[in-house]
Amino acid sequence: MSLWVFIALAAAGFQTIRFMLQKVLASVTLTPAGATFSRFVYSMPFIVGGLAAYLTFAERDLPALSARFWMFASIGAVSQILATICVVALFKQRNFAVGITFKKTEVIQTAIVGLLVLGDQISAAGWGAILLGLLAVLILSKPGGSDGVWHQHLTNRAAKLGLGSGVLFAFSAVSYRAASLQMAETEPMLRAAVTLAAVVSLQTIYMLIWLMWRDRSEIARVWQARRVAVWVGLTSLAGSFCWFWAFTLQNAAYVKAVGQIELLLSLCASILFFKEKISAREVLGMGVLGLSILLLVLTL
Repeated sequence: MSLWVFIALAAAGFQTIRFMLQKVLASVTLTPAGATFSRFVYSMPFIVGGLAAYLTFAERDLPALSARFWMFASIGAVSQILATICVVALFKQRNFAVGITFKKTEVIQTAIVGLLVLGDQISAAGWGAILLGLLAVLILSKPGGSDGVWHQHLTNRAAKLGLGSGVLFAFSAVSYRAASLQMAETEPMLRAAVTLAAVVSLQTIYMLIWLMWRDRSEIARVWQARRVAVWVGLTSLAGSFCWFWAFTLQNAAYVKAVGQIELLLSLCASILFFKEKISAREVLGMGVLGLSILLLVLTL
């Protein structure tokens, strides 16, 4: 089995733990924006410091970073900020496993984004998998005990947040791969580290400016929550590095497809850690979505 597969599996594991911690922060301490900011501000010192230490002891120079690199890094950074805010806000609407399942529509949406932006073609079987995924979203979009026709539930707040996060995560994954490929002469691990350091630095600056403008008191609350938030930063560091490393080795769509193991991990976390109940409808929806993703992977 290829190295990038194991790296993607590790990334999914770290990401599940990080979202669990962010759900706790958003539920009892911070706003979705504050929980998102904690991810970046507490991981940036470790990322930048680690990269600087490696370059110093290895006597290496920082690779040249072109304007195209910074363009893709900025697009990915902003997309990931907005996507993370959507997911954390979604946790307030639905249980943990359903929130992660909505997020995982990013695999299907990556195929659509690739078609629209890059002209990547999708086979008839691929379109079938996408339609099956849309059926799963319809099933999941209706909360338990609610009434009304199907399209009303597709446009509810939880569905909008989930689908929106999927689109934004799709754009961020493609952008990060594009940014790392601007350093084609550099080995994959160093490309991943440089891209990650640049992106997280941008995200920290962007979020700090936003919170200083809109909600300065949230910055103080992020500091007060540091005992939990620092672990958000560390798990984010580990997960992000694995994602970025995998993106340098393989197509982002394949990497994200392997990362669907996060669905099973989130289901376990929802039941065992958060003690949340999963309805039969939600289990059916997650199963159908998982099948659609599997079929899509087989057609790639």
